[in-house]
Formats: sequence, C-alpha cells, structure tokens
Amino acid sequence: MFARDIGIDLGTANVLIHVKGKGIVLNEPSVVALDKNSGKVLAVGEEARRMVGRTPGNIVAIRPLKDGVIADFEVTEAMLKHFINKLNVKGLFSKPRMLICCPTNITSVEQKAIKEAAEKSGGKNVFLEEEPKVAAIGAGMDIFQPYGNMVVDIGGGTTDVAVLSMGDIVTASSIKMAGDKFDAEILNYIKREYKLLIGERTAEDIKINVATVFPGARYEEISIRGRDMVTGLPRTITVNSTEVESALREPVSAIVQAAKSVLERTPPELSADIIDRGVILTGGGALLNGLDQLLAEELKVPVLVAEAPMDCVAIGTGIMLDNMDKLPRKNFG
Repeated sequence: MFARDIGIDLGTANVLIHVKGKGIVLNEPSVVALDKNSGKVLAVGEEARRMVGRTPGNIVAIRPLKDGVIADFEVTEAMLKHFINKLNVKGLFSKPRMLICCPTNITSVEQKAIKEAAEKSGGKNVFLEEEPKVAAIGAGMDIFQPYGNMVVDIGGGTTDVAVLSMGDIVTASSIKMAGDKFDAEILNYIKREYKLLIGERTAEDIKINVATVFPGARYEEISIRGRDMVTGLPRTITVNSTEVESALREPVSAIVQAAKSVLERTPPELSADIIDRGVILTGGGALLNGLDQLLAEELKVPVLVAEAPMDCVAIGTGIMLDNMDKLPRKNFG
C-alpha cells in the first residue's frame, strides 16, 4: 500500500539499492545498452555489462556515471527507473523517499542533476548525503561521538577520504582516481609493454586475480588474450603480480597523497584518535591486494579493511533511513 524508503549507492561502477526493512535488494553494474539509431534502451545492469566491448555498431554500452557524477542525464534516469520498477517499491498512494550518496566535492549543479534524475525515476523526497560519511556508518563506525574516525572510500570513479567527528565531516578530499583508473593503467601497461590490445573486462580480471600494490605481497600469474597490435591477430600472454604492481604505482600514490593531505589538515586531537582507532578502507578498491599494508606503512597508522567493503555505502544508507528523524537535516537545496 505505502511506498518503502530506499537508499541508493549511485556508483560509477555499480548501483546498490537498500530497501527499508529488506536490506540490500539490488547490486548491478551501472551500465546501459542503447540502440544508437532509435535511442531505445535494450538492457540495463548485468545484462548490459556482458555486452561491453562485444556489440555490433548500432548498439552501444554506456556507463552514464563518470568520476562519481552524472555524465549522461537521460541514460542515468532510464537506468534508475529500470532498477526502481524492478524492485516494485512504489506504493498505491505514495512514492518512496530516497537517500542517495554522492562524492564530497560535487558542485551544486551536479547535486541538482542527481536529485532531478531520482525524482523523475519515481522518488518523492530525495535526500543527498556525502559518500564517505555513509560508508563510515555502514562500516560500523560510530561517527556521532566526539572522536576522530577516518575513512578511505575507493569506488569506481572517485576515492573519498574523510575524517569524521560528531556526525559530520571535519576534513575531506575527493580525487578522481579509483577502480576505473586502475583498470585503465593496467590496459595501457599491456599495450605499451606487450603491444597487445585488451578490453576493460580483461583489465579488471587482471586487477582482481593477480594485482597487488605492495611489493612482494603476492605473486601470481594470469594468461590473458588480446589483439596483437603488429599482426592484428589474437595472441595470449602471461602477466604476473610484480608487473601489475609497477603499473599501478602512480594511481595508488595519488590515493596515498590524498590520505596524507587530509591527515595534515586534521586537528591534532582528532589525529590522536586516528592513531588509536585506525583508518577504515571501504569501497571495491579496498579489496585491492596490499593496499591496506601500503597505507599503513605510508600513514604510520593502523589500516583495516571493512567487513563487506563494497556494501558499506548501501548498508550505511539503510542505517540512515532508519534514523532519518534523528539526523541533522542538511538537505542540499
């Protein structure tokens, strides 16, 4: 009869939706397949992801979010509409309230675009909340106490670093250096070193199966196939963890720098708390082998990976929906 409140982690790589009382009910890639000629949506989510790099000329697989913000408004709206209809959360007499997460440094225009897309896809009241704050809540941190908590949320498009206390962000930084960039660096390394062209999905497979960012933390090999740039024919090569570590050095050092700059701007009392409590890693990038070790060594503080890093933001939206009335209301325009 009545609509349920829903929390949306609108990520560059994946969309996760949390429905009040049900938990996380949807986790699908943020990909939409369109017919270029008619503009018709052919597939959304996992089905569309399978088409990436494998479609005929008239079908394009689009990722409507880039670097944590909406790059294609209409396609984002179509994607949200598809997911929300699939969940059947609308009531007969009411529309659901939505809580959507966004990076810390997005502009008011980008905030408005997210709100509009959500309203058009069937939301009544749309609230926006900063991603690292929601991720910290989802990771089990009690950010409403007067202690310093630090979270590094590495998604597909952006990495958000924040120090939180008393339920709000004290210092934060958001950089466009995250999972997608790691894939791109691996792809370019293979192209440069082996003169072999591979697709995004192959680069992601390498990242998941053999990548490490801490020298010596892992040694594994993987056979990959691609197109030889010289002969134009398919070819198979073997790549190991050490090579991938050198390929990822640059983007990972940018994340380390962002974390350092946030710590440098943090009030000393809160810095002292972080030495005791450590830094929590959330987001899909937290699963990158050796990242916790590297950050712990560079920042000189304990670094822990959250329990289900990819679900933290969605879990956090669920907790915030349950406590909507108690939260300080900072509804962005």
